[in-house]
Amino acid sequence: MTPHDRWLLRTDTTTYAVTLGPDGHWAELAAWGPHGAEAGPSPMDRSRRTHFLTPADAAPAEYIPYGLRPFTGADLIAQHPGGERGSWWRFTGAAPDGDRALRLDFGDDVLGLRTTLCYETVPGTDVVLRWTELTCTGDSELRLERFDSAAVNVPVQAGARLTYLAGQWSQEFQLRDVELARGRFEMESTQGSAGHAYAPWLAIQDSAAPAEGATPTYGIALEWSGNWRITADAEPGGSVRIRAGRVPHEGAVRLAPGTTLTTPRLACAFSPDGLDGLARVWHRYERRLTGGRMDRPRKVLYNSWEATGFDVDAAGQLELAKTAAELGAELFVVDDGWFTGRHDDTGGLGDWEPDPAGFPGGLDHFVDQVRALGMDFGLWVEPEAVSPRSRLHAEHPEWAYRIEGRPATLVRNQLLLDLGRTDVQEFVIGTLDRLLSSHSISYLKWDMNRPPTERGRPGHPAGTDPERHDLDAAHVAGYLRVLDHLRSAHSHVTVEGCAGGGARIEHATLARTDVVWPSDNTAPMDRLRIQYGYLHAHAPHTMSSWVTDAPGIFDPRPRSLAFRFVGSLAGVLGIGADLRDWTPEQRAEAARWIARYKDVRDVVHHGEVHLLGSPDDPTCGIQYEEPGGHRLVVTAWNTGPLDGAPLVPGPAARLRLRGLDPGVAYTDQDSGTRYGGAYLLHSGLPFAWTAAHDAELVVLARQ
Repeated sequence: MTPHDRWLLRTDTTTYAVTLGPDGHWAELAAWGPHGAEAGPSPMDRSRRTHFLTPADAAPAEYIPYGLRPFTGADLIAQHPGGERGSWWRFTGAAPDGDRALRLDFGDDVLGLRTTLCYETVPGTDVVLRWTELTCTGDSELRLERFDSAAVNVPVQAGARLTYLAGQWSQEFQLRDVELARGRFEMESTQGSAGHAYAPWLAIQDSAAPAEGATPTYGIALEWSGNWRITADAEPGGSVRIRAGRVPHEGAVRLAPGTTLTTPRLACAFSPDGLDGLARVWHRYERRLTGGRMDRPRKVLYNSWEATGFDVDAAGQLELAKTAAELGAELFVVDDGWFTGRHDDTGGLGDWEPDPAGFPGGLDHFVDQVRALGMDFGLWVEPEAVSPRSRLHAEHPEWAYRIEGRPATLVRNQLLLDLGRTDVQEFVIGTLDRLLSSHSISYLKWDMNRPPTERGRPGHPAGTDPERHDLDAAHVAGYLRVLDHLRSAHSHVTVEGCAGGGARIEHATLARTDVVWPSDNTAPMDRLRIQYGYLHAHAPHTMSSWVTDAPGIFDPRPRSLAFRFVGSLAGVLGIGADLRDWTPEQRAEAARWIARYKDVRDVVHHGEVHLLGSPDDPTCGIQYEEPGGHRLVVTAWNTGPLDGAPLVPGPAARLRLRGLDPGVAYTDQDSGTRYGGAYLLHSGLPFAWTAAHDAELVVLARQ
C-alpha cells in the first residue's frame, strides 16, 4: 500500500478514513470517529482468513457489486439485459479535494460500467455526504437491479443496537430500537414517499453501551422523496454493515450507453455523545440546509381546518381571523375547501380557482381584510392530486397514473397526477405562479394525501419496457423541480411540506421547504411522543405544531391548555382550534403563551438542543441553549402521576440540565430564582406539578 491508498475526510470534529482493500478491488472504511481515531490499526480489521466466504464478503467495503461479493449482500447488481448478473471491477483512480471531498473510480470493461464513489463533507457540521455515480461506458445498455447510495460499516464489539423511527398515519416518528447480534434488519417504503410506517433514518450503537452518555453513535439519513430501503446486516465475524438507497418502482432501471445515474445522497453522521448528541448533529446539518432562510422568524399561524373543515366562506373565516389576530397570531391560513367544487373530498382537486360562492367579494378582498388585521395570508394546496369529477381530469385523463385496461383505485376519492411528466410539471408551476402572483399569499401548505397505486403512464407505445420509465425517480424529480421553482420565483413565500401528516419528511424536502407537518394527530400526549421521536432526527425550526382541542387517539389522558401550548412552542407554534368555542379566559391564556413564544422562538430554532428524558418518564423536557449561551429555554411536561402533595410529603420533580458550565450562575427570568450551573447539572431544575399545572416554560438567563 502506498501513502496515496488512504484518504482522510475531516468534518468539524470527526475523521472519516477510507482505504483500498488488500488487492485493490474495492474501498474499505479504515476509521470513523473523533479526530485522531485514524491514528492506529483500523478497528475494522478482521482476520483475512475466511471459510465458505470470499474476502470481499467479509470486508468492510464502502461499496461493492454482486460478483465480487456473492454471499453477504451487495450494493450494486448490474447486468446486460438477458445476461449474467454481476460485475468484477478494478480501481482506476482517485480525485481527492484536500480533506473535504473525494471521488474513487472503479471500472468494469467487460460489462461497460464505471462506478464513482463520491464523498463530501458539510462545513460547520459532522456530516459526510455519500453518493454513487453509475455510468454506462459500453455500447449496449445496462440493467440495474439494485443500486444503493452507499454502505456504512460500524465498528461494534458485540452486535449493534439499531434505533429507528416507525409508526403509522397519526402515530409517526415513534422511537424504537432493536438489538442485532446476527442476521438482517430491513425497513422500506414503496409508497412513492418516505411513508408513515418508517423514516429513512437510522442510528447505530454498540449494543453493550448505553443509549445516552459518552457512547459513540453513528447515524444515516437518505435524501430521497420516493421509494427507499435501508438494510442492516450483522455479518459473520461481528461487523455491522448498513446499506441504503432508493427502490425503483419497476424493480430495475435501464442505463443507456453514455448516460449516468446518480443515486440519492446519504448523509452519514457521528457523535460521541449518544442519541442526544447525534440529534444535535442532525439539527446543525438541517440548519445548514435551510441556509439564509434560517434568519426568517417562524411566524405564529392560525389554520382554519379544524374549525371549519370544508365549510369555507369569507364571513366565517374572517370571524376566526379577527380572533386569531387578537391573540397575537401573525399568519392566517385557509386550508382545504377554498376552491371551486370542493364541498367535500369528492371534487375540486385540480381546479384551483377560488370559489366565488365562498368568497363573493373575491379572494383579494378577503385577503385584504386579513392583512388589515396585521396578519399575513396563506393557502393549502395539493398540487399532485386530481379529483375524477374535476375539469382538469376531464381535459387530461392521461395525466393521472393509470394502467391501461385496469381499474383505477381511489384513495380519499382522488387520483394522483404523474408529476414525472413535463406537461404536468408545467401545469403545476403555472397554477402556483398564477395563485402567488395574483394574490397576496405569503404561505403555502403543500399537502399529499395519497400514495400512487396503479403506477402506469397511459399513452406509452405498446410493448415499451417499463424499466425504462423509472416513474418513481421521474416523480421525485418533478416534485423537487416545482419546489425549486417556488424557492427561486417566489422566495418571499414560506412553504410548508405535508403528506397526510409526516409521510414525506426527509432531507430533499427539508432543503426546499421552511417547515413540515409531522402528523395530523395534534392530541397532547400523542403529539408529545411524535415530536420526541421527530426531534431525534430533525431540527425544531422545521417542526410545525398546532394547539388544538383534539382528544387523544392513543393516549386519551386530558391535558391543560398550557400543556398543549408548551408542546407546540417546542417547535414552530401554530393554532388550529375553533377559537369561537374558547372562553375569554382561554383566549387570554393563549395570548400570554403566544407572547412568550415570540420572546423565545429564536432560542428554540437556533439553539443547541438536549432532550431531557422521554414521554415514558413522569417528567420530561427539552433544553435549548441560545448561541453564545446567554439564555436557556426549558420546556417541561408532567406525563405521569403526581406525587400526592400536599396531602402527603413529596419532593418536586426535577430535570437535570446538560452541557452547562458548572461555575456559572443562571437566573429564572420569571421567578428571579438563582441557580448555579453545578446545581442544575446535579440536582436539576425543580417543578411542582399539580393537576392544574402539568407543563411549564422556564427561561434562564446566564449571569
